[in-house]
Amino acid sequence: MYDDSSRGLESPDTTDVSIVSDQRIEADGGTTWGDLTGFQRDTLEAIARLEHDDEISYGLAIKRLLEPQYGEVNHGRLYSNLDTLVERGLVEKSAFDKRTNEYALTDDAHGLLRQRVERLADTFEIEIGATDGGRNE
Repeated sequence: MYDDSSRGLESPDTTDVSIVSDQRIEADGGTTWGDLTGFQRDTLEAIARLEHDDEISYGLAIKRLLEPQYGEVNHGRLYSNLDTLVERGLVEKSAFDKRTNEYALTDDAHGLLRQRVERLADTFEIEIGATDGGRNE
């Protein structure tokens, strides 16, 4: 678990970003990595893991991935943070069935996570191999 309050990680250059006066790039909604709580950051990571594993990103699956770090995660904490991520434009929420919502990362969220990885790799002088975004099959 980490609580990096760095403001140097923003979403990548896309048509939905704007340059601010100190040349930082911000998501269309203005959300930066440092604006998010540690729990919200870890929630984005959990959704990314589910997406990567081709699993449905619904509340209980996200909760299952967060509980090893946080212990019991109550529904109020999880769903209020998911709603905040939706409001910030980092997560899209859609109905999976009548009782279950599915959550998906937006391009801005993928950009924030990608920049976080790149920054950590740079910090530890680890080279990240370029990929075409496809999966090995």
